[in-house]
Amino acid sequence: MSEIGHNSGDVLNQTAQGQLKSLVKRIMRLEEEKAEIAEQVKEVKAEAKGAGFNVKVLSKIVKLMKVDRAKAQEEKAILELYASALGIEDLV
Repeated sequence: MSEIGHNSGDVLNQTAQGQLKSLVKRIMRLEEEKAEIAEQVKEVKAEAKGAGFNVKVLSKIVKLMKVDRAKAQEEKAILELYASALGIEDLV
């Protein structure tokens, strides 16, 4: 079967080998950066906790701020509707 970057058989041509190496290096670099950023986020959350903030609620706030406002309002309205139907509206 012929695929992009392949010569005949199972051997990658030089161009494909170079592209593959470049892609792997980029992925590895990005994975390292992701790990570094995750560590920084962890440190900021520890700082927030040390300052007396509830980190779980803080994370929810960050998540809410990423959501489209109209979508968030729609989800909130549905949540309130369901909670009301179940008699637990005081929990939302």
